[in-house]
Amino acid sequence: MEQAKIIAFLSEPAAYAPAASKVERVETHGAIVFLAGERAYKLKRAVDLGYLDFTTLAKREAACRHELERNRGAAPELYLGVVPVVRRADGGLAIGGDGEPVEWLVEMRRFNQCDLFDKMAVRGELPLEAVSRLAQTIAAYHAAAPKCRALDGADIIARVVTQCVMSFFEAGEILELDDVHAFSGRIVASINTHSPLLRARAAHGDVRLCHGDLHLRNIVMHGGEPTLFDAIEFDDAIARIDVLYDIAFLLMDLWQFGLKRHANECLNSYASAAVDNDALSGLAVLPLFLATRAAVRAMVAIDRMAVVDGEERARAEQEVRSYFALANQFLEVPAPMLVAVGGYSGTGKTTLARALAPELGGAPGALHLRSDVERKRMLGVDPLERLPPQAYSASATAKVYKHLCDRAERTLAAGHSVVVDATFLEPAYRRQIENVASRCRVRFIGLWLEAEREQLVDRVTNRTGDASDADAEVVRRQFERRSTCTAWESIDAGIEFKSVLTRAEFALGSKTVRWH
Repeated sequence: MEQAKIIAFLSEPAAYAPAASKVERVETHGAIVFLAGERAYKLKRAVDLGYLDFTTLAKREAACRHELERNRGAAPELYLGVVPVVRRADGGLAIGGDGEPVEWLVEMRRFNQCDLFDKMAVRGELPLEAVSRLAQTIAAYHAAAPKCRALDGADIIARVVTQCVMSFFEAGEILELDDVHAFSGRIVASINTHSPLLRARAAHGDVRLCHGDLHLRNIVMHGGEPTLFDAIEFDDAIARIDVLYDIAFLLMDLWQFGLKRHANECLNSYASAAVDNDALSGLAVLPLFLATRAAVRAMVAIDRMAVVDGEERARAEQEVRSYFALANQFLEVPAPMLVAVGGYSGTGKTTLARALAPELGGAPGALHLRSDVERKRMLGVDPLERLPPQAYSASATAKVYKHLCDRAERTLAAGHSVVVDATFLEPAYRRQIENVASRCRVRFIGLWLEAEREQLVDRVTNRTGDASDADAEVVRRQFERRSTCTAWESIDAGIEFKSVLTRAEFALGSKTVRWH
């Protein structure tokens, strides 16, 4: 009752100095954010949801201060401080100043709600390039996060799953109990299968103090850069998780929004920046992580149903069903496959590979390995930095193809599909990638793109902002070598891309796994 009075006070424009023209509220199951003028004030609800307990003033103050500490590193311009709501001597309430603190607030710089990534996703205006930059930001965030090697990686995910399943059983009016039993059995089996890997990843340092709540609603485009905010503050134990489980929340959210290409771009940008060859085995637990993240969102929607009604409650119920269904889908893991896209420079190998990758294998699609990017990754330079001629010597190129094959093999061994794009002009390199599929016992499809020389010369001459260093002279030298490939599916790349993609998909046939 006391907090209800404070909420009513904070909802009044006169509560702020200077007085706000109006106050908007953004509510979740655990907090209310009051948007007033150029500031936002976040209040913790006095609730105990099991995994968070804000039932006392001291706990809410501690949570506010820890939220400031947890988020200032990633969003220093957004998080301004912690301020009390006080009861003045005359009995009235005020934000800050003299008096007895009766509530605590996190004070933030207000941002335009339209710049939230979930809002942009709903509008269909989330740029693919922004997701790529976001993935790199997350990779840097994880690299700086404290490691938690002493923790049990399997126990971490098992505790989360247990909470979710218990919540599902208590939501019998929304979910069929037989369905909950089936889901419980499947996800527990997945945990048991992957427990050794989960523990090994923790011992390796892949369990860290992460963001913990990394979905689209907690990312905003601020100052032209993707900015993370609202990291888990109420219990560090919940945020001490596998880095891949952290980013799985974002991948799941993008997939749920129908942004498959964005999800695939996010995975590939993150993997390129943060995942070395040894860590690629971790992709084996990605389906489990994605399913758990979807289950968490369903559980949160169940919690929200307790504090909303009417249309908002109906939306929460629909979210429960939708995320529960998605969690089940993620546990259906198709067999991995390997696709190689070859051809002269300028034939559009990367464009085709990027278009195919989201539809290959399980969510969020295939790992895309591009020779131009991997070559520069091996040398520790930016993908757009032009390399000297010696970086393209025969011996250097052989190392690049070996690296591509090693990375592809480790990914396939983890049960995840791969698409590799490189020129593959030498028959030996084509045999090398084919042998990877043979050793991993997965399906292989080779696509060979062809076009007229002058068309390719024109393409490479006019492209900008690309990792490829190939120019007109490179294309002419390639044609002088007259490399041909009859074993792979030949596709005319001189026509419009839509037709190229259609022919590639036809060549893949039933081997392409599509999500509906």
